Amino acid sequence: MTYKVDLNSDLGESFGAYHMGQDSEIIPLISSANIACGFHAGDPLVMLRTTQLVQENKIAMGAHPGFSDLMGFGRRNLQISTKEAAADTTYQIGALDAFAKASNMQLQHVKPHGALYNMACKDSKLARAIAQAVASYDDRLILLCPGASELALAAKASGLRVAKEVFADRAYENDGSLVSRNKEGAMITDEHLAIERLIRMIKDKTVVSIDGKTIPIEADSVCVHGDGPKALKFVKEIRQTFQQKGITISPLADIVD
Repeated sequence: MTYKVDLNSDLGESFGAYHMGQDSEIIPLISSANIACGFHAGDPLVMLRTTQLVQENKIAMGAHPGFSDLMGFGRRNLQISTKEAAADTTYQIGALDAFAKASNMQLQHVKPHGALYNMACKDSKLARAIAQAVASYDDRLILLCPGASELALAAKASGLRVAKEVFADRAYENDGSLVSRNKEGAMITDEHLAIERLIRMIKDKTVVSIDGKTIPIEADSVCVHGDGPKALKFVKEIRQTFQQKGITISPLADIVD
């Protein structure tokens, strides 16, 4: 059987004088980059540099909109209206799309960031606001999110294609949601364990939750957080193991119908 999966990373998350991640080393090794749009991280120069790196390495790019929360890196739950959520999403996609167009590139996808992502996975109204904003901007865009989520349902209802995302470095609850970063065991730092879990998710479509329960999961795309201390090592190990296991790394546009 042939297996094909996208390998993505959250990038462009430096800001001003503050440097984060290993973008120049990671970008050549992945197939899709989720680029911060200035709200939780990133600034115009960072967006420009990241877009140029993506173009030079001939990989796909997508917008990574988050809460307007630079201090909290977009990982704090904020209470905003659905109208604000839709407007903020549109604003951020448009900002990154300007850099894409200036480089004769096209956005492939949108993936919400951090707390916005996690909240929208469970809040149907927030999910609908985000999905409709993406569809109104460009209904050719793919929404990258967990398969078992309100975001996926809202995207399909809005006529968008959905790419089902799994995480190499995160633990799962019994319902398929990500374990909160505030909970012990939420982050998987052993790259060998992380890769074993990925192979199972891709080939068997299951994962063992933090409570030891085997739950179903679907993987069109694998995410490695670009700000993680072992991000580059994870990506290198994943590529090598995938090649050994007969798993082809391809951009989302080649995977999602």
